Amino acid sequence: MPVNSFENFPMSWRPDRACLTKPLYLSIADMLVQDIASGKLAPHTQLPPQRELADFLDVNLSTITRAYKACELKGLLYATIGKGTFVSPNANLPNVVTNHEAASDFIEMGVIKPFYQTNPMVLDAMQVVVKRPTAASLLEYSHPLGTPYQKLAAQKWLAEFGLDVEIDHIAIASGAQNALTITLTSLFQAGDKIATDRFTHPNFINLAKLLNIQLVPIEGDEKGMLPDALDVACKTNGISGVYLMPNYSNPTSITIPMARKKEIAHIILKHNLILIEDDVYAFLLPHRPMPLASIIPENSVYICSTSKSLCAGLRVAFIVCPDGYRSQIVSGIYNINLKTPSLNAEVIAELIFSGTAEKIIQTKIDLARERKDVYSRYFPSFGADTNNVSFFQWLPLPEHMDGKLFEEIARYRGVHVFCSDRFMVGHTDHKSFIRLALSSPTEMIELEKGLDIIKVLLENQDTSDVKSEFIV
Repeated sequence: MPVNSFENFPMSWRPDRACLTKPLYLSIADMLVQDIASGKLAPHTQLPPQRELADFLDVNLSTITRAYKACELKGLLYATIGKGTFVSPNANLPNVVTNHEAASDFIEMGVIKPFYQTNPMVLDAMQVVVKRPTAASLLEYSHPLGTPYQKLAAQKWLAEFGLDVEIDHIAIASGAQNALTITLTSLFQAGDKIATDRFTHPNFINLAKLLNIQLVPIEGDEKGMLPDALDVACKTNGISGVYLMPNYSNPTSITIPMARKKEIAHIILKHNLILIEDDVYAFLLPHRPMPLASIIPENSVYICSTSKSLCAGLRVAFIVCPDGYRSQIVSGIYNINLKTPSLNAEVIAELIFSGTAEKIIQTKIDLARERKDVYSRYFPSFGADTNNVSFFQWLPLPEHMDGKLFEEIARYRGVHVFCSDRFMVGHTDHKSFIRLALSSPTEMIELEKGLDIIKVLLENQDTSDVKSEFIV
């Protein structure tokens, strides 16, 4: 029996001891997962101190420690020194909108649709490929890492992004998420720690949770991740790798300048970390900067997806890795994919060699610039002073507005956006943001309507009326 009586003792979480099964720590962890998923434990809820919960459940302190740690590895909890353990802000947020393609009752500005207007050009290339005499061979089990022709196309494409690599260092994957999955499962183990920006790509956050890899947020500024903060984290947290989008980060749009890249590279070499560089949006920059991987190629896995730049549905990405990681990455591709569909990779190769790829990119840049000009009319103080274009904007909310609530209110008013909690690693006391996908509305009039709704909501200085109306 517990040493102390908890009958009238206030506790933020009271799991039912009668439901515990062995092993106890996993049972407690499962209860935490269930109560977080159901909303019973809201984001930022402070959990009972470990010793207090151990006394309440009449179990060893180490059992609670292991349970909390298991949930922390899943990204469901975060610990703050001197304050305690809390529920993560994005712990019970769904990954994506369910069946968003079929929805017609809201304007999509959450999920990024990378300008499908260019897909007819992809269809033309596809017809060229399937009419070749050798087209039937693309439907066979062969060349799991990509054919020599496809790798030559990848080599040409990567050179446009500042990487001069041999084709033996290139592999083809089924999109960036697949490439990230291959990289994490091949080079990392459950329990490993990877440093990331405080706000980072939510699909990577969810993948790390799935694989029980712990993400450690590193503070940054307007130039990106702070090298000194990364250095301290490596000394105190046992970091194994770093995940970065140095050239046009999702969601913040930050591009790390070369001087900062060199400083970060120095820290990575100093602690012998593995860099995972995700370069999916670099094609939008007017002067494509050198990748961080070009500075430290022997410590880097570089991933360049064509899903945003050329065609989302083909799911083709290029992986560049050094000799030191190659056998593990190749093994991961064999075990996870068996092979990437050759037909898809062949179409991408045709786009690259024919010059159509650059035409698609220029069309998307022109469309993005046009939509940014519209955005700047509604929000002249945010993002209007930069020459860069993007598929999305990172819009700060007023101090009194909660991001998750704003997302719900905006959806109620007919616009789907993503709040900053979805992109957050750990916890931050910084202000909330929303990410607006400018590329997703089908027509310009739809974009303007969505931006107008967002502007009205942001100008509402008293959200209490809106909140009560939404709850009703």
